Amino acid sequence: MFKMKYFFAGFLLTTLMNVHAQSKLNVARQLQRAAVQYRGMLQELGDTTTFFPQSINPDGSLRKMRSDWWCSGFFGGSLWYLYEYTKDSTLQHAAATWTEAVSKEQYNTGTHDLGFMLYCSFGNGYRITHREAYKKVLLNGAQSLSTRFHPAVGVIKSWNNFKGYNYPVIIDNMMNLELLCEATKLSGNKNYYNIAVAHADKTMAQHFRPDYSSYHVVCYDSVGTVLAKITAQGYADSSAWARGQAWGLYGYTVMYRETKDEKYLEQAKHIARFYMYHPRLPADKIPYWDFDAPHTDNEPRDASAAAIVAAALLELQQYVPKQLGKTYIDFATASLVSLSSPTYFAGEGNHHFLIKHGTGHLPAHSEIDVPLIYADYYYIEALLRYDKLQ
Repeated sequence: MFKMKYFFAGFLLTTLMNVHAQSKLNVARQLQRAAVQYRGMLQELGDTTTFFPQSINPDGSLRKMRSDWWCSGFFGGSLWYLYEYTKDSTLQHAAATWTEAVSKEQYNTGTHDLGFMLYCSFGNGYRITHREAYKKVLLNGAQSLSTRFHPAVGVIKSWNNFKGYNYPVIIDNMMNLELLCEATKLSGNKNYYNIAVAHADKTMAQHFRPDYSSYHVVCYDSVGTVLAKITAQGYADSSAWARGQAWGLYGYTVMYRETKDEKYLEQAKHIARFYMYHPRLPADKIPYWDFDAPHTDNEPRDASAAAIVAAALLELQQYVPKQLGKTYIDFATASLVSLSSPTYFAGEGNHHFLIKHGTGHLPAHSEIDVPLIYADYYYIEALLRYDKLQ
């Protein structure tokens, strides 16, 4: 009923909003503004690379985290993207410096987030420079990540424990499979690819509801039996946490690219439909932090989810019929227009972050209505993907 009731209304709204959207999106201007602000952030950070820019603290100070925090690869990755666009050697040097600062995490077997940490930084660096040292880090990181996969369970373990469960798996983990697929291409070792496929398959079977919204956390026992389907960062166990929907969409789009297995393409299309035509998605395409949270004027948005979705849709459009692809492009364009507006794009100040109004972990009272380093990363990525369409 959800699909039929809201599909046409959502389609009409999308069409009306996007009549002039493309003319309002000045990609070159936004990428140049992003480069200016990130040069400013480099100056603010100084010479040390011990702490990575993350967000803004409640007192207005810059929130910085160490390299073992899951977001450490996004700053270097954003710098690589901006160097790729501007050819500014200052940004190239900074990208290399901040990428190298994450290198010790290649041996970190205590986290599932090595895709975020290493692929966004070293992956982009290797793609652009082909430095052999970067390839070695990616392969070591993939090996470390693969130690968290247990064949009897069939998925990569996310956290070591959560609420008394010893094998929790979060939807975010779909974003780390790209590293494994790349490692197989770089090494010829099919095991990494096989782990990615196994994880994607079991996540598709267990994480998604009939409407293609996803649970945040699925907890397994030692032989792969599901013990609980709950949330950590969402409004409720049964709710649709906005960034979780974005991670799923992006992850299955990547898995289709890497495998050409139609089931992943269909999964991505279903997730996209759930998100794009949801009756609680605001007209500006920037979601509330959870689709099922009480939506009042004071309910926080999550601009990071919008940026991730825009980037995902601008890839997904390549794999579908032209008319559907245009729908994806139009939606992503509308999202980027909103993110580029004064409402969401920070401009001066804001410790040089680009995007405002992100929500990191509302239930933990952490990072609410603030910039988030990964919102910037996926915003830049989406702009670059849009630019290639022109």
